Amino acid sequence: MLIYLTEYLSQYISGFAVFEYITMRTIMSVLTALGISFYIGPKVIRWLIRLKVGQAVRLDGPQTHLVKTGTPTMGGVMILFSVSIAVLLWGDLTNHYLLIALLTMLGFGVIGFIDDYKKVVYKDPNGMRSRTKYLWQSIIGLISAYALFALANVPAESQLLIPYMKDTFIHLGAWTIVLSYFVIVGTSNAVNLTDGLDGLAIMPTVMIAVALGIFAYVTGHVYFSAYLDIPYIPGVGELAIFCAALAGAGLGFLWFNAHPAQVFMGDVGSLAIGAALGVVAIGVKQELILFIMGGIFVAETVSVILQVGSFRLRNGKRIFLMAPLHHHFEQKGWHESQVIVRFWIITILLVVIGLASLKIR
Repeated sequence: MLIYLTEYLSQYISGFAVFEYITMRTIMSVLTALGISFYIGPKVIRWLIRLKVGQAVRLDGPQTHLVKTGTPTMGGVMILFSVSIAVLLWGDLTNHYLLIALLTMLGFGVIGFIDDYKKVVYKDPNGMRSRTKYLWQSIIGLISAYALFALANVPAESQLLIPYMKDTFIHLGAWTIVLSYFVIVGTSNAVNLTDGLDGLAIMPTVMIAVALGIFAYVTGHVYFSAYLDIPYIPGVGELAIFCAALAGAGLGFLWFNAHPAQVFMGDVGSLAIGAALGVVAIGVKQELILFIMGGIFVAETVSVILQVGSFRLRNGKRIFLMAPLHHHFEQKGWHESQVIVRFWIITILLVVIGLASLKIR
């Protein structure tokens, strides 16, 4: 929104022209989202406390979690609000990549909000029925996937880039829609499963968002993309604004979500930011790199699948002491903070490995 104002003012004051550059608007986006999060955080927490939307804790889980009972949840609304305002202020609202990412995030946020609302207000431990939730995730995921495919500018957008290999692509054509659907819905649910400890899901999200922002900038830059020998996709650089807002809002949320957490993000946050990461990865054609950088999310999801499969197929036998994976390590005696920080360290390493694909090919 402000880009149009600065373009007008630059006719009279040349200094405003600096805001036409993606780099400057990216910096302003992260600072805006961070500032909004810091400002509204205490207000949102007080509002949630008044609504008595406290988190219910599993009685069969780690006993150390019982003290978390009643901690306000649905704090993800501050992330969505901060990201939305930052993007609306500093993004080019004619850019379809930006709009699809923002609308997809908000769409999944609505699903998560309804699910949380049923759990904490109507005291329904199951929240939204799994089939209903998955149906709406699928509808929004398919719409987003189709929109990205239908509005594609270059042939590379219907290809699957194989990282670490030069000029290696798999031509998918319309099958890109199917891949994109699974990336969006899968990442959304993976982040949701990971969100079980204070700060465990949000910090990896911030790290991955920063990395994807770098991919967005170089992929949308004709010279950098040529130098790095990656596909040039016109306009996709604007996603750097979105990634910066997500990183800034995530850091702001972490201020209140750090152990011991004052607020939890709830499904309204985890489902939304997971879908957002998926859309950005699709836009910059780094779906497989997202799989690598989000290794913690992948491991958490696989642990649940294996646990459920083992329980059903092996007459109640379990592979892990408890799923998702972070609870398994807690049951083995790791302190919550140890699990969180160690998972963060692993994510840092995986993100570096992912970024290395820009040069290793």
